[in-house]
Amino acid sequence: MQLTPTERDRLLIFTAAELARARRARGLRLNVPEAVALISDTVCEAARDGLRLAEAVQRGRSALAAADVLPGVPDLVTEIQVEAVFEDGTRLAVIADPFGGGTLGTAAPGAVLHHGDGRTAPGPEAVHTLTVRNTANVPISVTSHFHFFEVNPRLAFDRAAAYGTHLAVPAGSSVRFDPGATVEVDLVPIGGERVAIGFAGLVDGPLDSPRARQEALRRAAEQGYLGAVDDGQENQP
Repeated sequence: MQLTPTERDRLLIFTAAELARARRARGLRLNVPEAVALISDTVCEAARDGLRLAEAVQRGRSALAAADVLPGVPDLVTEIQVEAVFEDGTRLAVIADPFGGGTLGTAAPGAVLHHGDGRTAPGPEAVHTLTVRNTANVPISVTSHFHFFEVNPRLAFDRAAAYGTHLAVPAGSSVRFDPGATVEVDLVPIGGERVAIGFAGLVDGPLDSPRARQEALRRAAEQGYLGAVDDGQENQP
């Protein structure tokens, strides 16, 4: 049987994950390679079952708790990345805080708290809910830390309200907008130094610089981004 390098890697992950499951069934706490393999395999199988990226990531985060692994493992493994084959192609799944938090708890990189209903908890930052409609005839996915103001021009929403924000979802996950669908999303302010470089090139600099927002709205309106109205147009009678 001829296997590609990717297929061999997948079998290696599966074999290591099966060993980890067997040891866990015997009551043993898992080490780093075992835990990483088990979580990675869980995500890959979720993708094979037809789940979307965000759902597969959540399943991976639910696979193990801190009590299932050796002391110190949650602090060593704060993020797991694995390529999985989804129905719409190969995607990189990033599982942040994969054990629900070790001693790092909510300070772990990319950790996002969730309410029981699956919506993102506000935490210290205010969450802004926005209604988004996909006017394209193909699905559009937006990843967790993309500057939402600059997402696909065919997504219709209040661009001004989305300036300086990103999706309030776990790091590395995404939200999918099916053709013609209307979806409510939660957005939170971009943190840190609040600099947006790249993306669609509508800002390319500090978000809070004088006139940066007005200039970004002008560019978006000129380039046909749905929902973008520059300040000048808003002030016209």
